[in-house]
Amino acid sequence: MIIRSLMSAVVPLVVGVVAVGSAQNANASERERRFFSSVEGRWSGPGEIVAGKYKGTKFVCNFTGTTPDGKVGMALDGGCRVGLFTQKMSAAIEKSGRRGYRGTFMDGAAGKGLDVVGGSVASNRVVFKLARASLDGAMQARMADEDTMNVTVSVKVEEQLVPVIGMSLKRLDGGSVGAINQ
Repeated sequence: MIIRSLMSAVVPLVVGVVAVGSAQNANASERERRFFSSVEGRWSGPGEIVAGKYKGTKFVCNFTGTTPDGKVGMALDGGCRVGLFTQKMSAAIEKSGRRGYRGTFMDGAAGKGLDVVGGSVASNRVVFKLARASLDGAMQARMADEDTMNVTVSVKVEEQLVPVIGMSLKRLDGGSVGAINQ
């Protein structure tokens, strides 16, 4: 029962960790295109809940990222596992305006997931603003190198962002798809 509660409470946040979205925008910068291209492929790695009721809980996620033709961003499908339990996950985030992003994880805030309500790409990282009812937070995904992506999900407590989930994903498909210029 604890694992099931954990999965229903945390899985939407975990999806937010690696979800990077899909969109079309002719004004997207080359930097954004390169970043999203670099996230294409198969990824796997461990994560841990680092704060809150389930602090110390470890999980493993597997994702496949794709970039739709002619669009900036990507779609992400996969799942995360805690012990014997696996939760399927998907995400869709799209470029919205010059510097923003919009999207949903799972079924969005209207269901059991989260909404992306803003974001930006800078060099080797992306930061998205997350929202669900009275919960505000952020997800940062940083490409440590071409085959390693580190992800942190934080929630706002009073006026401070507190990290709650950390992950380190490794590329499984044998080579990077895109390049990040720092």
